[in-house]
Amino acid sequence: MKTDFKFSNLLGTVYRQGNLLFTPDGNCLLSPVGNRVSVFDLVQNTSYTLPFAHRTNIDRLALAPRGNLLLTVDQTGRAILTNFHRRIAIHHFSFKGRVTALSFSPSGRHFAVGVGRRLQIWQTPSTPGTETNGEIEFAPFVLHRDLAAHFDSVQNIEWSSDSRFLLTASRDLTARVWSLDPEEGFEPTTLAGHRQGVVAAYFSADQELIYTVSQDGALFRWEYISKKDPETDEDIDEPRWRIVKKDFFMQNDAKVNCAAFHAASNLLVVGFSNGLFGLYDLPEFNTIHQLSISQSNIDVVTINKSGEWLAFGSSKHGQLLVWEWQSESYILKQQGHLDSMNALVYSPDAQRIVTTADDGKVKVWDVKSGFCIVTFTEHSSAVTACQFAKKGNVLFTASLDGSIRAWDLVRYRNFRTFTAPSRLSFSSLAVDPSGEVVCAGSPDSFDIHIWSVQTGQLLDQLSGHEGPVSCLGFAADGNHLVSGSWDHTVRIWSIFGRTQTSEPLQLMSDVLSVAFRPDGKQIAASSLDGQLSFWSVEDAVQQGVVDGRRDVSGGRKITDRTTAANAAGTKAFNRITYSADGSCVLAGGNSKFICLYDVGMGALIKKFTVSVNTSLDGTQEYLNSRDLTEAGPRALIDETGEASDREDRIDRTLPGAKRGVDAGARKTRPEVRVTSVDFAPTGRAFCAASTEGLLIYSLDTEFVFDPFDLDISITPSTILATLEAAQKAAASNTADDDNTFLKALIMAFRLNESKLIRAVYEAIPPSDIPHVVKSVPTVYLPRLLRFVAHAAEETPHLEFNLLWIQALFSAHGRYFKDNSGTFATELRAVQRAVEDISENLKRLTDKNLHNLNYLLSKPVLAERKPASALLAVAAGDEEEADDQMVDADDDDEGGWIGLE
Repeated sequence: MKTDFKFSNLLGTVYRQGNLLFTPDGNCLLSPVGNRVSVFDLVQNTSYTLPFAHRTNIDRLALAPRGNLLLTVDQTGRAILTNFHRRIAIHHFSFKGRVTALSFSPSGRHFAVGVGRRLQIWQTPSTPGTETNGEIEFAPFVLHRDLAAHFDSVQNIEWSSDSRFLLTASRDLTARVWSLDPEEGFEPTTLAGHRQGVVAAYFSADQELIYTVSQDGALFRWEYISKKDPETDEDIDEPRWRIVKKDFFMQNDAKVNCAAFHAASNLLVVGFSNGLFGLYDLPEFNTIHQLSISQSNIDVVTINKSGEWLAFGSSKHGQLLVWEWQSESYILKQQGHLDSMNALVYSPDAQRIVTTADDGKVKVWDVKSGFCIVTFTEHSSAVTACQFAKKGNVLFTASLDGSIRAWDLVRYRNFRTFTAPSRLSFSSLAVDPSGEVVCAGSPDSFDIHIWSVQTGQLLDQLSGHEGPVSCLGFAADGNHLVSGSWDHTVRIWSIFGRTQTSEPLQLMSDVLSVAFRPDGKQIAASSLDGQLSFWSVEDAVQQGVVDGRRDVSGGRKITDRTTAANAAGTKAFNRITYSADGSCVLAGGNSKFICLYDVGMGALIKKFTVSVNTSLDGTQEYLNSRDLTEAGPRALIDETGEASDREDRIDRTLPGAKRGVDAGARKTRPEVRVTSVDFAPTGRAFCAASTEGLLIYSLDTEFVFDPFDLDISITPSTILATLEAAQKAAASNTADDDNTFLKALIMAFRLNESKLIRAVYEAIPPSDIPHVVKSVPTVYLPRLLRFVAHAAEETPHLEFNLLWIQALFSAHGRYFKDNSGTFATELRAVQRAVEDISENLKRLTDKNLHNLNYLLSKPVLAERKPASALLAVAAGDEEEADDQMVDADDDDEGGWIGLE
């Protein structure tokens, strides 16, 4: 089994804090998610996460006007410069303070940074590999100017369209106008008059007007004019920026949290603290829209380049919205879980992931697009477990509200609810592979409850455990049920047998998780002492033990007085699962590590670090003495009383609260932990539910150069030349052994460039497909089969792809059958592709049949035969009838007749 899994995507969380950003073409939206950046393609309806990660949560994003350089800054002022197109981190830098505003100039030559009350202007780094002024650039970040005149932090920076001037808005109730370079006759100007902090300041498109928006809901319009004498109408003062109009948003006690201005269309968008946003036309201040999109603060708003789409972010509920204001419709509406995730499971086709959380919601995520496609909210309490039926169209969930619910994932509805005779909270769940029986365990009872899915009736209660049942699992053949309990035992039940007896397996500590090997012949159990135990199902003999305490322990909390290696709370695995081939076990617990073990050798193969975000508790290994003060650890000191605004000084925190949805903030920091892990049925990916979100690790990562049996003579040009020669030979019907389509295909696979492989693949004539496939060496069959499966999903050439699949199984069917274990992943992909083609064709034919029936039921326009022609035909005079028809044809009129 391959173990080089790489981080692929981050789902489950769409926005945390910071500003949102549209790409220059307006098609993609960049959102900071903790210490990473997620990119949402609004046209292709996909999302991906950039591979780099900060050490703390990201505060600010900025993208160069060309869209090639991305600058991200975290809470400590550390910046990462990234090549956005290639997704490669170029340079790391520190701004020596927290960055509150960041913006590139329209020319792309400079960018401005607000570091506290200072304004710094830096030269934009050039793209690596290019030369600047004839010399290769050595220092990527060069300071151009450092300006200080504000008395409080800078909240917003706006450039003029010609990149000569800047506008800064500050919490010190003023806005200031700066110049990029010292200019003759210009002095930095202060715009004062607001009664609360200025949230944003903007230039108009012609730079003749300035608009400033303050936190108390005031909008001031400024013009560069001189004061005139009311009697003589003569200038009595030098020209300067003056307030010419004051407007107010009138939102009662709501504050202005954010604003965005589109200068080309004079469109102003303002987000308020009560969840409302307003859309205004300037300079007349006409209200276009005023809508409520969230129950909490709108923290950030931005507009794309065309001014059609508005993006909103709300950090409290983790909401991300893109709204098209002209059609009043949502382009994107995503929200993560409000609380920590408890469980997850892959669908049998590996296309969807289901997550459950303490907020009582069940979310279904599409793996390919990265979006949540449906949310179920029927549960009234935390959802603790989820499980698919074997076919994948039915999902079962268990909750602390005392119910087990069955969901139809075709119609997206709850079609069955199971409850116990007495009020119980359910924490574990198992479903029979046939989908006929569902079992659940409870922390309030020592029995296992069994229901019939068809009738919803309680069939039986299995007794035997002497402690709460913590975990359940069915074997793949459905003959055995395994249960783990806090009474230090694992029991194997034969619930379909005549005698429902159980075989107890004794462990040394409480059982946290159990898992069946895919073939159903082995059980793995994780206990509170950090050990993984492996048992044979047939003879109940222990086959191995792995001590994972040293592997899983890591990361100290702020309140810990011990080192990370001696932390007691992280030395156990909460959830374990087998790989698709049963050779490995994946385990995760209350630490920042996910461990992959080889079952046969009992050895640790690889450790995956969930997060390096120090904003989470439990990610640091060592104690930093600089964070220790006389009052205790710096992160635990409450500094709300030092805030400048009264609303920020009010203490609404709840002491000791870690979970649940309420109006208060937390006194405890979020802790890094892994609550659930699961392997994809294909074996090429696994997912983990963590504090950061839903992490996906995959073998199928793009932008990876992975050649196979590469030779120095194999280059893109030689492959294309070979393909061209093969096409000429095919056109002239001359056989040339040295230049064939097979040779070009093998060369493309050896270089392993997907674009070249597709070019050769699609250039092969359909008549030559059987001959090419028959001669493909067996070493290339897995790659060819995987590529054809992906091509069938992504390309519109249905018949062409089906011809390849038919030829592969006709020529190499016996080889595939003999090596079905090796080709399990590829065969599943082909099966999924063929099923998708079948469903799409069925849907298309049903639609065409409906359209044809509709057309046949309607009258159609046809040529009208005159009555005289009909009489002539009836009399047998065909010449007269033809003459009448010619006369009628000269008339450009038609008649309506029905289709019989």
